[in-house]
Amino acid sequence: MPFHLQTLEKFYTAATEDNRISTVHISLYMGLYYCSMRNGFENPISFSSTNLMRIAKISSRSTYNRTIKALHEYGYIKYIPSYNPYLGSLVYL
Repeated sequence: MPFHLQTLEKFYTAATEDNRISTVHISLYMGLYYCSMRNGFENPISFSSTNLMRIAKISSRSTYNRTIKALHEYGYIKYIPSYNPYLGSLVYL
């Protein structure tokens, strides 16, 4: 099985058992996975929060920030925020 599919399977297997994970976390992770797919599954992924929020159907900035930080804290991603509006944040899946 290709590495990118193993990554997705690992996420869903862990998320299924993790009561902290909600539909918002899954939606955001899938948005990140989509961005990764669009970039040839290279790590890290560079993205803008505005674009990722649109892809994941998250309309609240606070929900986005809380959710991406939670995915990082729970160990599902490695998140490196960018505070520069011209540079995207980085995520390792």
